[in-house]
Amino acid sequence: MPRKTEPHLLTRTEARRIWLHAQRLDTPAPFGEGPVATTEAVAHLGYVQIDTINVIERCHHHILYSRIPAYRRADLRQAQSVDKSVFEYWTHALSYVPAKDFRFFLPAMREHRREGHRWYASVKPADLRKVMRLLRRDGALTIRDIEDDVLTEKEHLWQSRKPSKRALQLAFYTGAVTISERNGMLKTYELMERHFGWDRPPKPASASEATAYLLDRGLRAQGVVSLDSICHLDAPSKPAVRRLIEARVRRKELVPIAIEGAGKQEHWASPEALESAGEGTPGLVHILSPFDPLMIQRKRTELFFGYGHRFEAYVPKEKRLFGYFALPVLVGDEIVAAIDLKTDRQSRKLLMQKWSWVGKAAGGARKDLKRQIEEELDRFERFQLAE
Repeated sequence: MPRKTEPHLLTRTEARRIWLHAQRLDTPAPFGEGPVATTEAVAHLGYVQIDTINVIERCHHHILYSRIPAYRRADLRQAQSVDKSVFEYWTHALSYVPAKDFRFFLPAMREHRREGHRWYASVKPADLRKVMRLLRRDGALTIRDIEDDVLTEKEHLWQSRKPSKRALQLAFYTGAVTISERNGMLKTYELMERHFGWDRPPKPASASEATAYLLDRGLRAQGVVSLDSICHLDAPSKPAVRRLIEARVRRKELVPIAIEGAGKQEHWASPEALESAGEGTPGLVHILSPFDPLMIQRKRTELFFGYGHRFEAYVPKEKRLFGYFALPVLVGDEIVAAIDLKTDRQSRKLLMQKWSWVGKAAGGARKDLKRQIEEELDRFERFQLAE
């Protein structure tokens, strides 16, 4: 029997510095600027989550701004609609993903085409034929271009009453159409082949290729990984990912990791990632989206940072601790505050709703931190109000 590899011990500080480096939050402007920076950031992170809440700027723009200080909303529009280097599809949530990774999403599209989609089981074939006919005949369209729908009752809270919208959403999940442009949250739908200009679509990834993609994406963007972090909200993929991890450990391509305070939860990292646990740029400040990849896996964030973020938009007002849309504040390698902000676009102001100190800052040493955060808030306000 081969001897079991002893895990490499990491303190929480070392583990989170590796993660911050993998997320490119430890260096100013790691991707440069302009549309190319946006494409490279999405490619490196693997996905950038999309969400409708716009108390402040929507999270897909916010996540990119956190890594591209000169980011402009037009950069993402160009990447999606002109360069076509990113596209929208489902990861653990609706996200921007790199167009170069399209083949890894084709198996899910084909499964939905073959078996349907549980969210859109009520879509009638006639409604699907209608929207596909309009797209083929008239070109790209938004739901506002379809005015002859007979409205129906919603089956759940977020469902549209327009049958054509539900049909377009089903066509999106099956890969028949893609979202070629967004204006706010208004989507423009286009035939997939026409949008990308394909003569022949990419070849779908095999099961083993898809497993390697999940693992490699996690290693690249997380540095230190667990099964839960690689397969976030994707439990069926865990057995295959574990087998691949074990094979790479045997080949010494991955190292088992024991993180301080993690108990029995297993982690792994590449030997190269273990060499990246430097201090980064001291004092770098990021006001993060609650949907940022650093925050979206709450248990992982709490393990690495000792900070349990609460997303309280759906919590009754009297039970909120941090506020309706509190944003975690990262200074260096510590989360030190949660600030509830709101953009008043009419008055062109960023409103401070509540400031809560957390972590080590909750006990003192706030003067310098407050100055640093306020300087970043000035820059953050300019980003919020930019056209």
